[in-house]
Amino acid sequence: MKRAIFDYRERVFQVDAPAGTLVLGRDTLVMGILNLTPDSFSDGGKYDTKKKAVDRAMQIAEEGASLLDLGGESTRPGAEPLPPEEEVKRVLPVVEALFKKEYPIPISIDTRNASTAEKCLAAGASIVNDVSGLRHDPEMGGVVARAAVPVILMHSRGTPKDMQEHATYNDLMGELVGELRGRMQAAKEAGIDASNVLLDPGLGFAKTAEQSIEVLRSLAELRTLGRPVVVGPSRKSFLSKLGASTPEERAGLATAAAVAACSYAGAHIVRVHDVRQAVQVLRVVDGIRRLV
Repeated sequence: MKRAIFDYRERVFQVDAPAGTLVLGRDTLVMGILNLTPDSFSDGGKYDTKKKAVDRAMQIAEEGASLLDLGGESTRPGAEPLPPEEEVKRVLPVVEALFKKEYPIPISIDTRNASTAEKCLAAGASIVNDVSGLRHDPEMGGVVARAAVPVILMHSRGTPKDMQEHATYNDLMGELVGELRGRMQAAKEAGIDASNVLLDPGLGFAKTAEQSIEVLRSLAELRTLGRPVVVGPSRKSFLSKLGASTPEERAGLATAAAVAACSYAGAHIVRVHDVRQAVQVLRVVDGIRRLV
């Protein structure tokens, strides 16, 4: 008998986005991260012009990503909020430029702000990735529902500025699953079709390093929610607890190992900075998984 972890991954989800249909479950898909922020924890300021951002987006697609995740606001622990109008100035020109180039993979807009999401969806983005799980902006649910696009609801508490003050749990996985179920209910009440909901357990968001590791170990428990799972382990600080003490180590083999662990634990999509590395890792991991 196969283990439940593999049974979960054998369930295939189909998520329809304006830029194409995502088939989730047969193989682990890679979502490439493109941060247009001066203060992100890993690559802040690296893509500070439209040309640099567009060039990197094209490279992400060429390296084998199935989705692009484009963000203009840093959500690292302690980050100050960015005015939505400033966020729009950063991300909208890039979305527009990629749309004109007939960008080959769906664009996800990583934002907590409804106005940013609405403008980017109108310009060619296909997915909304809301790290607040619709908690930050009361208009976000309506924007997603009207556009009828997929939305990634991430587990978090508080805001990026204070979220690490909310990392106290009596039952980590029980509370995480319950709170994600609450976010799914909020999406339903906003008019978002359940088939358009994806879930992210939020590694590093309102969680200590030890808690993030436990979430990754217990990822299969999210199957009770019945929706595809997105996980972002890339270059996260919890990897330092596992021996990756420098940024270079976290970006290299530690992230590669975490990507493999995410796939084996049931993730349908991994969100990463180094697309080429993740694609190579998952080619092996998914090949092994299919033979088990």
